Amino acid sequence: MPELKKPSFLQALIPIAVLIALLTLNVIVLGNDAIAGANQIALLLASGVAGIIAFRCGFTWQEIEGSIVKSISSAMAAMLILLTIGSLAGTWLLSGIVPSMIYYGLKILNPTIFLLAACVVCAIVSVATGSSWSTVATVGIALLGIGKAMEIHEGVIAGAIISGAYFGDKMSPLSDTTNLAPAMAGTDLFTHIRYMMYTTFPTLAITLIIFFIWGFTLDTAGAATDSSAVLTAIESRFNLSPFLFIVPVLVIVMIVKKVPALPALLVGALLGGIAAIIFQPDLVVEISEVEGNFAKAAFIAVMNSMTTTINIQTADPMITELLTAKGMSGMLNTIWLILCAMIFGGVMESAGLLKIIAEKIIQYAHSTGSLVASTAATCIFFNGTASDQYMAIAVPGRMYADTYRKRGLKPEVLSRTLEDSGTVTSVLIPWNTCGATQSTVLGVATVAYAPYCFFCIISPLMTVLQAYLNYKIRRLDATEK
Repeated sequence: MPELKKPSFLQALIPIAVLIALLTLNVIVLGNDAIAGANQIALLLASGVAGIIAFRCGFTWQEIEGSIVKSISSAMAAMLILLTIGSLAGTWLLSGIVPSMIYYGLKILNPTIFLLAACVVCAIVSVATGSSWSTVATVGIALLGIGKAMEIHEGVIAGAIISGAYFGDKMSPLSDTTNLAPAMAGTDLFTHIRYMMYTTFPTLAITLIIFFIWGFTLDTAGAATDSSAVLTAIESRFNLSPFLFIVPVLVIVMIVKKVPALPALLVGALLGGIAAIIFQPDLVVEISEVEGNFAKAAFIAVMNSMTTTINIQTADPMITELLTAKGMSGMLNTIWLILCAMIFGGVMESAGLLKIIAEKIIQYAHSTGSLVASTAATCIFFNGTASDQYMAIAVPGRMYADTYRKRGLKPEVLSRTLEDSGTVTSVLIPWNTCGATQSTVLGVATVAYAPYCFFCIISPLMTVLQAYLNYKIRRLDATEK
C-alpha cells in the first residue's frame, strides 16, 4: 500500500483554480445557459484534477469513491425534496391554489409596499416552519407570480422572498441549520438563537428599509392595467375559492408540528391533486385531453402535473408563462448539477484538500475580528467548494472550536458566525444545493437574484463588523477557561 503524503497548499488550490476558470469561461461564453450542462462538466473536470492530486498523494480509488458516495448521500434528502417540490408546484397550479394566491394577493398588496411585504411574509412563514425551502416552494412561488404581474423585476422579487425565508431559516428553533450550528460549536440551541439577535435583527432591519425605499422607486403606472389583465385571465381559467387555501395551511401546520419536510410536501402535492379534481374539473379534462371518461382524465392530468410541464393557456403569453409548472422533470437538471457538485466536494474531501486550505487561513487570524472574518470566509469557501450548507457549517465548526476556546471566546460566538456566514450565503452560489434549488423552484437564475438578497449579503458583513468593533463579544470567564 503506497505511503500517504499530505498535499501541499498549492496542490489544494489547483482544483479550485481550475473550477473557477472553467465556471468563468462558461459564464462569458454561455451566460445563463451555463447551468444547462456546462457548469456540471466544469465540476466534473475539476473533480478529475482533484482526483489526480489525490492519487499522487497515495490515496486509492476506493477511498476517493467512498468519499464521493458519502458526499452524494449527504445531499440525497435535498434532491428528494427537490423532486417533491416539483410535483407540489404542478398540482398546486392545476388545482388553482397558486393562482388563487396570486389573485387575492394582487387585490390586497400595493406595488409600493410589495417587496417589503413579501420579505416580511416569508420571514414569518419561515420562522413558523423552520424551512426556507418549504417557504420558497409555497408562499414564495405565489409572491413571485404576484410581483411579476406588477411588472417588478423578478430578480428583486426573488431577493425579497429569499431574504425573508433565510431570516427564518436562521432564527427558527425548528430549522436544521439552527440546531446544527450550536451542536458543532458546543453551545445550546436557545443561547445560540438569543445571541444571533445582535447581528440578525439589525441585518433584517437594514434589508426591510432597502426594500421599503425600493418600493417608492418603482414605476407602477402600468401595473394596475397589467394586474387587471392577470386577474381577468385567472378568473376565466380557474374556479377560485377560499377553500383552496386549506391545502397550504395544512402543509404549514404539518411542518410546524415537526413533520419532516419530505412527507409534508408529498402530502401537500397529493392534496393539490385531489383539490384539482374537485375544484377544476374542466381544466383537468383540458390538460388530459381525454373526454367522456373523467376518472381517466383526472388520473392523467394529476400525473402530468406532478411529473411534466403543464401550461394553462391564456390569450397573453406572459400570463401563460406565469401559469406554468414543470413538475418533477423540471428539477432533473438541478439534481444533475447537485450530483456533480457533491462529486467535486467528495473528491476534495477525500484527500483533505479543503481542510488544508482552511488551516492556512487560520494562521493569519490573530485578533478576534480577524478570527471571525476567517471563519466567515471559510464558511463561504465551503459553500462554494463542498456545495452544501451543512458542510459549510459542520466542517468549519469542527475546525475552529478549539481555536475559539483557546482565544477565550464563548462557543456561541462561533455558532453565530457559522449561521451568519454558512447558512445564508449558500443560496447565493449557483452550484450549491441551496442556490441550485431556489433558482429552479422560482425559475429565476441565481446570478439574477443574488445581488438583491440583501439579508444574505449583509449577514456575514454584520457579524465581522461587530467582531472588529468588539461589540457584544462574549468571553469565557476564569472558571469556564
